[in-house]
Amino acid sequence: MTQLLSMLVTGLSTGAIYALVALGLVLLYKAAGVVNFAHGSLLLLGAYVTARTWEPLGFPIAAGLGVLAAAGGALLVQRLLAHPMRDAAPVELAIMTIGVDILLATELNRRMGPDIIVLGHPWGGSAVRIGDVAVPANRIIALGVAAVIITLFLLAFRLTDWGAAMRAAAEDQEAAALVGVRLRRVVTVSWLLAGALAAVAGIFLAGSPTPGLTPAVGVIALRALPAAILGGLDSTTGALVGGLVVGVTESLAAGYQDELAVLGRGFDQVVPYLVMIVVLLLRPAGLFGTRAASRV
Repeated sequence: MTQLLSMLVTGLSTGAIYALVALGLVLLYKAAGVVNFAHGSLLLLGAYVTARTWEPLGFPIAAGLGVLAAAGGALLVQRLLAHPMRDAAPVELAIMTIGVDILLATELNRRMGPDIIVLGHPWGGSAVRIGDVAVPANRIIALGVAAVIITLFLLAFRLTDWGAAMRAAAEDQEAAALVGVRLRRVVTVSWLLAGALAAVAGIFLAGSPTPGLTPAVGVIALRALPAAILGGLDSTTGALVGGLVVGVTESLAAGYQDELAVLGRGFDQVVPYLVMIVVLLLRPAGLFGTRAASRV
């Protein structure tokens, strides 16, 4: 029972981080029709800036700079590449983001080298006891921060003018433009928010499950892609649910890996994609995605 509780807490905290990344992916898809495969590299950029600046500036300022760096990087991609290609087919936009991901990840990998870089989290490696279970403080704080951010985002999405403009643009961009929605502003804000959310997720991912920042953090972040897809790429609620499903499933697979040894070591690393495939076979639009209407 204690082991199961530990795995559930671990899965929920990791899933909340995945949900932040997935939420950024959903934002861009709703606003601009872009599946951004460079999201993992933007996450890595935010964590890298935090890691390189926390010693002279302190962790809070460094974390803020990391968020700004990732948001600024996302804005550059939007202004220099995505906006000029706004009339391109979705597959061409996706290929463009793959190219950005390769370039940015390669440069960050070169700068980081083989070493593990500490981000200077103030809570360090301390743990919080929940009954008989000791949970790393980084996971508890990550879960709390993610819950606050996601709640504020969902409220803003439902109650603010920006949220109304986003929903209108996602429904029909041409009609939204005709009633005065500034599509370019909606898209720009979406890129900025997606980059900022990725940076927050990266800062916590570099504390747990990894012991610090390595290039592998960007790869781990891509597990949020199955979360966004199985939840529904056009559903913000789906991003939250998908992130939690992937996080808990991954944690359970890792915890029971001895019992699942017949499936091979490292099964927990592929289980998010297996869950995604199963969900898509049953619901091609995802759990909360909008089904496309078809003429029969």
